[in-house]
Amino acid sequence: MQQNAESALSPDVSANTILKSRKNTLWRRMVRNWELYLFIAPAFLYFLIFHYGPMYGIQIAFKNFIPTLGITGSPWVGFDHFVRFFNSYYFWDLLWNTLSISLYELAIGFPLPIILALAFNEVKDSFFKRTVQTVTYAPHFISVVVMSGMIITFLSPSSGMIVNFVEMLGFQAPQFLTDPAWFKTVYVLSGVWQSAGWGTIIYLAALSGVDPQLHEAAVVDGASRFKRILHINIPAIVPTITILLILNMGSILGVGFEKILLLQNPLNMSSSDVISTFVYRSGLVDAQYSFSTAVGLFNSVINAILLIAVNQIARRTSENSLW
Repeated sequence: MQQNAESALSPDVSANTILKSRKNTLWRRMVRNWELYLFIAPAFLYFLIFHYGPMYGIQIAFKNFIPTLGITGSPWVGFDHFVRFFNSYYFWDLLWNTLSISLYELAIGFPLPIILALAFNEVKDSFFKRTVQTVTYAPHFISVVVMSGMIITFLSPSSGMIVNFVEMLGFQAPQFLTDPAWFKTVYVLSGVWQSAGWGTIIYLAALSGVDPQLHEAAVVDGASRFKRILHINIPAIVPTITILLILNMGSILGVGFEKILLLQNPLNMSSSDVISTFVYRSGLVDAQYSFSTAVGLFNSVINAILLIAVNQIARRTSENSLW
């Protein structure tokens, strides 16, 4: 009987022993590499405090939040705010504007840095290359407020430089700032102007890892420059392209509200009102905290689902994925 009891306890004892051994090994590894853990501590604390800590407030999306009662004291309403948003007359308009701007920006803004990086990589004149890179990088460092002011100044119907240039050519300049049909084009092209040059940095870094002997062998075989770009350079940056495409797809509904809000006016509202501006207006202007949180949570959940789905597709069709 005693032997049976000891044999019954032995698995638990061995499991505890293994667990303690693993903890000791982990602790020794942390002590041995304390510099690395100290180095990563600020970034870890930043995400813990400013990204994961505020998730506690997500519960107000399922409550009728009353500031005087606080988060815990406010009554639960379940999915009432989500149902209200889904049944509202502006739901499909907001969703369409957000999706159309994101897809438009993805179609124009995503391939352009790749093309620029391939072109920069082929330039042999170092002075010309550095000059063009500096010119294309510079708009990235302009703040959103200043960039929006420049866009309004350039497209002003009375004194805008671009409007005057179009009229000088003998054409009737469209109302860029007030015509809803032009808002998305203005938003996307200005974003491409600001970020395309900066986006080439990652692709140029990937191209720098291409073995020069591959190009030398291709030249010996009579391959033209275009064929070398097509069969050597592009395959070398495909993993980078895939990762960035997955990240972009994961934020397809995450159109930022800053520039849209600065360029928005009552005349172009039909095409400029997106989910993020609606959340800002509902939450901060109209003080509908629970409703705006529900809309923002819906936006974040859809982005997360898209990120996971696109990553799984990339994982099954190729070896390139985030995880």
